Amino acid sequence: MSRLWTPLLGFGTALAVLLGCTEKPDETSFAPEYMGIETLLLEGDLVSFRVQMRGARDNEDVASYGRCAAAQYALIRGFGFARHVRTNVDNQGGVWRGDAVYTISAALPDGLKTIDAEVTVRDCGAQGIPTV
Repeated sequence: MSRLWTPLLGFGTALAVLLGCTEKPDETSFAPEYMGIETLLLEGDLVSFRVQMRGARDNEDVASYGRCAAAQYALIRGFGFARHVRTNVDNQGGVWRGDAVYTISAALPDGLKTIDAEVTVRDCGAQGIPTV
């Protein structure tokens, strides 16, 4: 190997070591505290699910909690599906709050963000996310 490549190989090795030392999130340390769900019927089939939790990693954890609440609510009301309308998330002092709005229906609704309530409730249980 030429002398030209020797310093570059040393740099590459050092860079690889540094990149390997970066701290990665530890999924086993994720221990959220689910603090409750409030359900508000807005109008007809439009329902708001206000959720609150601690220990969320990001907005998606809060949105998942709202999705689980919506799926269970749909089943309780005798419906099989829900369609996501919007979710607002806020984090103040480590307490995450979400306001998720869904429509519930007996048949698969139009739209891209639909959920099968039975499948979603089963997935939520497997992930340890409580429902209504």
